[in-house]
Amino acid sequence: MFHSFFPQPKLFFTSMVVWTILCIAVWYASLSDLGTHLGFVMPPEGQEPYDLSYFVLWGNLWFYGFFFLCTAIFCGAWHIKAWDHPWKLWSIWGSALIILVTYFGVQVSVVVNNFRRPFGDLLQAALTKQPGVTVESFYTLMIIFAQIAFLSMFVSILTDFYTSHYIFRWRTAMNSFYMSKWEKLRHIEGASQRVQEDTMRFSSTLEGLGISLINSVMTLIVFLPILLALSSYVTELPIIGKISHSLFWLALFWSAFGTVLLAVAGIKLPGLNFKNQRVEAAYRKELVYGEDNGERAQPATVGELFANVRRNYYRIYFHYVYFNVARYFYLQADSMFVLFMLVPTFVAGAITYGIYQQIATAFGQVSNSFQYLVNSWTTIIELLSIHKRLKAFEAAIDDEPLPKIDQTYLERETGIVHVDG
Repeated sequence: MFHSFFPQPKLFFTSMVVWTILCIAVWYASLSDLGTHLGFVMPPEGQEPYDLSYFVLWGNLWFYGFFFLCTAIFCGAWHIKAWDHPWKLWSIWGSALIILVTYFGVQVSVVVNNFRRPFGDLLQAALTKQPGVTVESFYTLMIIFAQIAFLSMFVSILTDFYTSHYIFRWRTAMNSFYMSKWEKLRHIEGASQRVQEDTMRFSSTLEGLGISLINSVMTLIVFLPILLALSSYVTELPIIGKISHSLFWLALFWSAFGTVLLAVAGIKLPGLNFKNQRVEAAYRKELVYGEDNGERAQPATVGELFANVRRNYYRIYFHYVYFNVARYFYLQADSMFVLFMLVPTFVAGAITYGIYQQIATAFGQVSNSFQYLVNSWTTIIELLSIHKRLKAFEAAIDDEPLPKIDQTYLERETGIVHVDG
C-alpha cells in the first residue's frame, strides 16, 4: 500500500514528522524573532491587510522563504537517498507540492478572516444608520473579496487537476506491485476487486485524509496566535468567569469532547464495513461465475449469499443509528457553542459585529482542526475497512499468516462461497 509508491515509507513518514517538528521549533525559537529584527514584521492585531497585499507582507515573505528552504532540504535529501525509486518525483516532490498548496489555502482563510472585521463593522454601521456609510464602501469591499475568491478558485482548480493525477499515479504504483505478485495473491478472496477497486479507493481516501490532516496542522499553526489575540476581547465566560486565553481552551475542550464522543460511538463501524465488503464481494463473485457457467448462481445459492448481504446491512443500519444520534447531537450543539459562550461579552458590549465575525471564524478554524477525527470519522471508517482487505495482500506477499478473518474465509470455502461475515 505504501512501499510501492513511497521510498521506505516508515522511515519517510517518521522523518517527515520529526523534520516538521524540528522546523517549527527552530522557527518559533529563533527565526521568527530574527525576521522581526531584520525588518520582516507583521502588522499588529486588527491592522492586517484584508486584500491581496497580505500575501506579500515582509513577515509572510520571510516565512515563505523558510518554508521553501525546509521543504527543499527534506525532499532533496530523500531524492538522493531514494535515487533508484521509480516514483520518487511523485511521492516526494509531488507530496511536497500538495503541502505547499494546502498552506496557501490556509493563508487565504486568514485573509478572509481579516476581511470579516471591516465588512462586519461597515454592515453594523449601515444597519444602525451611522453617518459616512456609502454604497461605494460596500462595493469596494466586495471587489476586494472577489479578487481573493478568484485567486483561490484558480489555485483550487489547478490543485484538483494535479491531485487527480497524483492519486492515479499512486494507484498505478500499487497496481503494478500487486500484479507482479499475482501468483501469491490470486487465492485471496476477492483478489481481483482488491487490485482493481480497493487500490483506487485506498489511495484517494488516504490522500484526502492526508490533506485534511496537513490542513488541520497548518491551520492550528496559523490561527492559534490569531485566536489567542482575539481572546483579549472576551470579558468572561458563562459559569466559568474570566480566564486567560479563553477561546483557545474552549476550542480545545469542545474538540476533545466531540472526538471522544464519536470515537466511542463508532468503534464497531470499521469491522462492520469490512464485513460488508466481504459479503458483497462473495455475492458479486457468484453472479460473475453464473454469467459463464449455467450451474453457478442458482437461486438457492444466490438467495443465501444475498441473505448474508441483507443481514450485514441491517447490522450496519442499527449501529449507525446511535452513531448518528451522537454525531448530529454534537454538530447541532457545535453551531451554538461559541454563541453561548460569548453571551456575557455581547451583553457587556465589548465587541463589534466585525470582531465577532473574526472570533467566530478563527474559533471555527481552530475548533475544526482539533476536530479532525470528528470531521473525518466516517471516511476513516471506510479507509480502515479497505486497509483490512489490502492487509491480506501484504501478508501473502511477505509470506506471513493471513489475517484471521481471511483464514476463516479460506477454511469455509468449498467451491461455492458461503459467507456470513
